[in-house]
Amino acid sequence: MKIPSEGKLLRIFIGEADRWDGKPLYEEIVMLARKEGMAGATVLKGSMGFGCKSRMHTAKLLELSSDLPIIIEMVDSEDKVNGFIPHLDEMVKEGLVTLEKANVVMYRAEKK
Repeated sequence: MKIPSEGKLLRIFIGEADRWDGKPLYEEIVMLARKEGMAGATVLKGSMGFGCKSRMHTAKLLELSSDLPIIIEMVDSEDKVNGFIPHLDEMVKEGLVTLEKANVVMYRAEKK
């Protein structure tokens, strides 16, 4: 797969407890991205954060949170990313979605 050197970085900020059809939302977003042919997706789990409601989510030992911050990042062409955003509009009920320019320096896999 080829990504143009001028790509887009899509970031999705949600909570670990967020669901889509009874399954973890972050898993469903990544599976859909794969099905839609996106170049890749990475899920990052935060240890602490807060969102628009200013409710603190933390992974401190004595305050085990079941709703830690999750960030999903995807880099692909502008067309592919823009085509994926309507899915997010339907799936993400609470959260933040950002889009920014990404200069793709390298995207390759070892040939086997």
